[in-house]
Amino acid sequence: MFIIKYKKIFVLISVALVVLSIGAISYFGLNMGIDFKGGSLTEVEYTNARPEQTVVESSLKTLSIGQALIQPIGEKGFSIKTRDVTDKEHKEIIGVLGKDVVEKSFTSIGPSVGAELVRKSLISFILVSLGIIFWIAFSFRKVSKPVSSWKYGLIAIVSLIHDIIIPVGVFAVLSHISGVEVDTLFVVAVLTILGLSVSDTIVVFDRIRENIRIGHFKTFDETVGKSLNQVFARSIATSSTVIIALLALVFFGPKSTKVFALMLTAGMFFGTYSSIFLASPMLVFVKNWSEKIS
Repeated sequence: MFIIKYKKIFVLISVALVVLSIGAISYFGLNMGIDFKGGSLTEVEYTNARPEQTVVESSLKTLSIGQALIQPIGEKGFSIKTRDVTDKEHKEIIGVLGKDVVEKSFTSIGPSVGAELVRKSLISFILVSLGIIFWIAFSFRKVSKPVSSWKYGLIAIVSLIHDIIIPVGVFAVLSHISGVEVDTLFVVAVLTILGLSVSDTIVVFDRIRENIRIGHFKTFDETVGKSLNQVFARSIATSSTVIIALLALVFFGPKSTKVFALMLTAGMFFGTYSSIFLASPMLVFVKNWSEKIS
């Protein structure tokens, strides 16, 4: 019950984190990768053993082409994303990679592709959010008092926005410090956070629904508090297991997936926090507010 007792403090913590994250996004901005602002994609393959990725990165840093995103492909190849390069710069890239390199493809990614990715990413988020609201409203259709079923869905979306904005704010700071870029993998991470976060929220809401149906507790506040006590340990244990696995990927995984794993780690942490310390207290706030205006 301590979560419901100190619900104002926990909600204020969430509000403060969201405000700070929005401030970081506004001040630092997001460093868009070539998937969004256009650039060049070069795919190469080595006839002999493929060198370490750090060796390729060091070779490309000798050129004046800015930041390059390098990802291993297949057993002997690399995918190299850069800004738009001239024919001369393109030849220089192939030249510094070594004599045993075969160019498999060279593609220019225009800004129109980037704009299309942004548009589809926003549409994906909107559709996912609407789907979550409708699904929760349908699943909780028999729960009409003291909080309407559609309000459960709306609160879940507020929690999801909280779970997305904070990791994106963290990413904005990292982008400013280390120069990491927003790419399609970033979008995948955001959409994955949506799924991970809402599943934990549903577990908590489902326990509240069952306790309302059974009617063991006198007040709604007590029902929410006792429900949280029942799922608290399991929720923390499950999330901690996932976070430990993601941290292993952050520290020991390939460089190409570190940002992805870090985003998921932040999303999982704040998603667990919002399910327990934000979504459930908001149910109580909504119930109390509805009683005041009725």
